[in-house]
Amino acid sequence: MANKLKITQIRSIIDRPKKQKLTIEALGLGRPNYTVEHNDTPQIRGMINKVQHLVKVEETEG
Repeated sequence: MANKLKITQIRSIIDRPKKQKLTIEALGLGRPNYTVEHNDTPQIRGMINKVQHLVKVEETEG
């Protein structure tokens, strides 16, 4: 089975550049402590890389 990524926003997007705000929105996040699950794809990994200082990522099976 494909691996999943559990992404949790840990920092606010207030006073962040517009591109970072849009990336957080594209990931399905919006407020600190929101968590979403995505399939582990290169596109998702790229988005995480751009906002890695705002999110926490955990790998899960399934």
